[in-house]
Amino acid sequence: MFQRVEIDIPLLDAIKQIPKYTKFLKELCIHKRRKMKGSREIGGMVSALTKNEESTTGTLEALPKKCRDPGIFSVPCIIGECTFADAMLDLGASINVMPTSIYRSLNFGDLEPIGMTIQLANRSIVQPLGVLEDVLVQVNELIFPADFYVLDMEDKTSGKESTLILGRPFLMTARTKIDVHSRTLSMEFGDTLVQFNNFEAMKHPTEDHSLFSIDIIEELVEEYLQLESGSEDIRDFVGSANNCSEADHEEAQDSPSSEDNHDDIADLAFEAELAELLDQTDPNPLIENSSSPPPPMELKPLPNHLKYAYFYSEQQLPVIIANNLREEQEEKVLEVLRQYKMAIGWKLSDLLGFNPSICMHRILMEEEVKPIRQQQRRLNLTILDVVKKEVTKLLVAGIIYLISDSQWVSPVQVVPKKSGMTVMKNQQDELNSWRVCIDYRRLNQATRMDHFPLPFIDQVLEKLSGKSHHCFLDGFSGYMQIHIALVDQHKTTFTCPFGTFVYTRMPFGLCNAPSTFQRYMTSIFSDLLQDCIEVFMDDFMVYADLFEACLGNLSKVLKR
Repeated sequence: MFQRVEIDIPLLDAIKQIPKYTKFLKELCIHKRRKMKGSREIGGMVSALTKNEESTTGTLEALPKKCRDPGIFSVPCIIGECTFADAMLDLGASINVMPTSIYRSLNFGDLEPIGMTIQLANRSIVQPLGVLEDVLVQVNELIFPADFYVLDMEDKTSGKESTLILGRPFLMTARTKIDVHSRTLSMEFGDTLVQFNNFEAMKHPTEDHSLFSIDIIEELVEEYLQLESGSEDIRDFVGSANNCSEADHEEAQDSPSSEDNHDDIADLAFEAELAELLDQTDPNPLIENSSSPPPPMELKPLPNHLKYAYFYSEQQLPVIIANNLREEQEEKVLEVLRQYKMAIGWKLSDLLGFNPSICMHRILMEEEVKPIRQQQRRLNLTILDVVKKEVTKLLVAGIIYLISDSQWVSPVQVVPKKSGMTVMKNQQDELNSWRVCIDYRRLNQATRMDHFPLPFIDQVLEKLSGKSHHCFLDGFSGYMQIHIALVDQHKTTFTCPFGTFVYTRMPFGLCNAPSTFQRYMTSIFSDLLQDCIEVFMDDFMVYADLFEACLGNLSKVLKR
């Protein structure tokens, strides 16, 4: 009846009528199919390419080689006095996790309560015991702050061997870069870069380098004793040095042999001569020279009721005592001071500082504060020498370091002070005491205030008025014994004609420095306050009704 019938329908309707060709036609329309070797067409399914040996060969050449699981990425780290050989890095963790067993072994105090729940990898919900804030995690020579959430985890191990999880907040703080294929990772802070090889770390056990440090120190002391075996003072020093911690020895190796060796450096150009200045420092000063007293110090005149007393007969290591003490009383006072000689400092290199895991100063800023860079100020020749002398001391002691750029920059300010750190002669050859301070007024305006209460000086004096015997201790550069948090150090940047420097320890001039120091001193002497000692920032007043009782109280304070 019909010889020829033609029906025109849209292509889409035709595709709907033949569903098994839908995908094929769609790929042709959008040019998704591509050519391979031998003019073989392949799509998105690898299984379609491996039906025969020829197709399998072409497919393997085009795809990368399959790899196995490289294992967990972990790094060795130190928290407080505990060393962890394999702290796990976890990109899937939004927090840093610390088991309860590790928290108890660290003895870091109470946890901050927190009202939150955490969903684990197995979809279970747990509530942390609390959060441990501002914990310093040392990875090789780098130190990073971190907050840890303490969980009551079911861990078969305990203490230092328990699992410590470093999550994304820590990885971001440490600027961690992980190469899974090469099994390497790196962390950096500033210009310092630390790299780890996950494969190599699994081959070698953890080494305890502290043993090497102790062996070297004992060899040096023993060698020195063979040269100077006739001195009783040397033997006394070695006996006390054996009780020093490893951190004390490391600090000693960085300290100068004598303060005057660096005070006489003239015309110092810090950019060019800083390395030469540090090379002049004796690498083993305490081991070779601490048995003999340092050179005489420049002493200021005292009122008539006070006088200088010395630890040694050669008028070295002076202390100030009352002029009306009898000879036997004076000897008893010196005996107590000699017993706790390690608690007394005469130069900046004697300041070991507090453990950063125990106390640290933070500089918290107000919201929406813009950094301020101030220009350096003109200094006359006398003040210029004072600044150069003070900066040299701080550099050698490791309290400041050079920095090339900072958002916060404050100028230097030199003020006269009776008990200043630097003594210089004026044009009339008179000794004037100066204190080098930093004008942190603009920084202080942008800093959140610490409202820790300071004691009233009139109440302190009222408590001392009824006591017959007093002993006044001045915290020698007490503020500089407290470290500044790494994230806040750049805010202490100051500029002077010799360069731009940053404090690693708390300087004078910061608005919250008195509160920070008073808080930690109150914590340290909490059981002695109101009983035998009063603390007003960096001034300590020991008192008693009798001379012998005052000496006993002085021993308690120096021992603490």
